[in-house]
Amino acid sequence: MRSSMDEIRQAIVHGDYAAAASLPVPESYRAVTVHADETDMFEDMAPADRDPRKSLHVDEVPTPELGPGEALVAVMASAINYNTVWTSIFEPIPTFTFLRRYGRSNPLAKRHDLPYHVVGSDLSGVVLRTGPGVHVWRPGDEVVAHCLSVELEGPDGHNDAMLDSEQRIWGFETNFGGLAEIALVKATQLMPKPPHLTWEEAASLGLVNSTAYRQLVSRNGADLKQGDTVLIWGASGGLGSYATQYALNGGAIPVCVVSSPDKAEVCRAMGAEYVIDRSADGYRFWKDDHTQDPKEWRRFGTRIRELTGGDDPDIVFEHPGRETFGASVYVARRGGTIVTCASTSGYEHQFDNRYLWMNLKRVIGTHFANYREAWEANRLVAKAQIHPTLSTTYPLEQTGHAVLDLHRNVHQGKVGVRVLAPAEGLGVHDHELRERHLKSINRFRSTP
Repeated sequence: MRSSMDEIRQAIVHGDYAAAASLPVPESYRAVTVHADETDMFEDMAPADRDPRKSLHVDEVPTPELGPGEALVAVMASAINYNTVWTSIFEPIPTFTFLRRYGRSNPLAKRHDLPYHVVGSDLSGVVLRTGPGVHVWRPGDEVVAHCLSVELEGPDGHNDAMLDSEQRIWGFETNFGGLAEIALVKATQLMPKPPHLTWEEAASLGLVNSTAYRQLVSRNGADLKQGDTVLIWGASGGLGSYATQYALNGGAIPVCVVSSPDKAEVCRAMGAEYVIDRSADGYRFWKDDHTQDPKEWRRFGTRIRELTGGDDPDIVFEHPGRETFGASVYVARRGGTIVTCASTSGYEHQFDNRYLWMNLKRVIGTHFANYREAWEANRLVAKAQIHPTLSTTYPLEQTGHAVLDLHRNVHQGKVGVRVLAPAEGLGVHDHELRERHLKSINRFRSTP
């Protein structure tokens, strides 16, 4: 079966996608997995001390059965998201809980309830096979995938698919994810690959770009408008780097919060004028594990006003969670919006409700994006109005190291993974568009 996978790889590398799609689909493929019998391996360790390199494996796994409305995709590249960090350290719960629950939902979903979990929520690649009922996509199509998996059999999701009662994140709450040579996706996850990007650049976009679009731009999120002042935490990271671009692209004024001079320079290179290096300024929003420090909130708010000429943020783009949420609620302007997802520093948020209720502020929770929002976000990339923020790429065998980068927050932008792509720089078709925007495309690669 390895020879069949190699033949598919070679056909795609040579640009013969039809030939790749005509080859037999291998009975097995290489994939990054966690194992159900290892979920207690970090039991006595603090989450921050857990090493993803110990829990993530590269295994040969059976190719799943293709069902109605689904597609099998040959994965040229993928990327690392924080949900893979959570999966790899079995926090807040092992993802096998999600797979068991999904497996009970319908007979076809039983495929996902396995003693191993193929992880990953991003991909770029070529469609190999489509199941019954798939008409828009064909074998040989060059695609990227977003990570929203929905059933849409109930009424709740038909106004906004993210509200579907059976909404899941592919590769986190489902099996057969994108950190693998072959991925199983629903056809409604597929989008055209931007032709001016490489495989690894295109693969780095799906989850974070779509999430930032919904959280900041969509009416389901903060509904950004021209002139808004937007405080963006982690503004050079995977999520914040897209939020910064959307703020600038939409005529808003980003105030970028980062943790080092190098990250500050990245934000300035994107076009942001106002940058706060929270490490250099020494902000400590918690006195200890149980007590926040309102004096630090006020000091932080004063710094924002110094930069903006007296304006408080209309929107606070929140994703660190516990560490920053109290400050976020405090600094938002009267009538402002705190829009939140992820909570990478902790899920249990604490804030002084007086600053929320008496100043008529709003907290909005957002989670990934619906298909339309993901499609619009991808379309802006294809038009080169939003650019990838890829900084580093690892081969599939070193996925554990890539996940460790995110876990320790030593990365810039997005961290990519080459899967079937034998080298970086492949998969570009629109060289003219790429050349016009090459500096922006490579902006994060030039950072330390």
